[in-house]
Amino acid sequence: MQGRPRTIAIVAALLMLVIAAPATALRLGSSDASNDPANQTTHQAYELLAQGFGEGFNGPLLVVAKVPTGAQTAVPALRSAVADTPGVVAVAPPRINPAGTVATLTVYPRSSPQAYATTQLVTLLRDHVVPPIESRTGMSVYVGGVTAGSVDFATVLGHKLPLFIGVVVLLSALLLMIVFRSLVIPLQAAVMNLLSIGASLGVIVAIFQWGWLGSLFGVQQGPIESFIPVMLFAIVFGLSMDYEVFLVSRIHERWTHTRDNERAVGEGLALTGRVVTAAAAIMVCVFLSFMLGEDRVIKEFGLSLASAVFLDALV
Repeated sequence: MQGRPRTIAIVAALLMLVIAAPATALRLGSSDASNDPANQTTHQAYELLAQGFGEGFNGPLLVVAKVPTGAQTAVPALRSAVADTPGVVAVAPPRINPAGTVATLTVYPRSSPQAYATTQLVTLLRDHVVPPIESRTGMSVYVGGVTAGSVDFATVLGHKLPLFIGVVVLLSALLLMIVFRSLVIPLQAAVMNLLSIGASLGVIVAIFQWGWLGSLFGVQQGPIESFIPVMLFAIVFGLSMDYEVFLVSRIHERWTHTRDNERAVGEGLALTGRVVTAAAAIMVCVFLSFMLGEDRVIKEFGLSLASAVFLDALV
């Protein structure tokens, strides 16, 4: 390894980038009951509803309107506009409270709750269908429901993820800078950890979102659960930094004894290699055991952690 460090570094980096490539297509969301095990009643109920009324019946949207006094006649116009929206199969008759101030519409999309088309429909209703109705009638209209709430949750986490990653990387780099009084070590640690986490996201996108080897793992295509990247980054970055400090501390310890850079690196790697490899192997086995369950979310969490630790320790 020390004989051709640049070649090995370039090959390892390219390999990690190739594995991480699918992560560029990451789509956050919440999987619906179609991804539950076939023997569960939630999956069976989903299939019956989808066959009888369409996939969108499993995740209707709830449109709520605050109606000004004397503007109750605007509710049918709202229903008509929503019903004419591409991607909407049906809109139930409005329900109005006794005071006539609040009206609700149940909207059934053409696509399933986890489909990207449903996310686009929510955006279309909020940005293009509702505003003209509000301006003409004076109503305040909101698009909600469980499905829309999942879309909003994924959007918020997706927008905050770069900030979260930046803060964690910056704080970790500052701490490593203080401990080792070096600029290169924090930068190298951040790049390596980001490569490992990116490759792990690439693995779960390929399997859980694109469906590669899905039959082998017993999963179907669907979005990546919104919280997975946040939890993955926090846990794996912490573990990787732990071993980074352990490894570099041993290298520095050998350097203080030998004053020979090359020898210190070699001895530091040799003395810590078995410990780090053994610890990584234990964690990979523990995380892979999550794949033995039937819950899709647990499988995603386990495979993402296992692949991140495996690639970080091996590559």
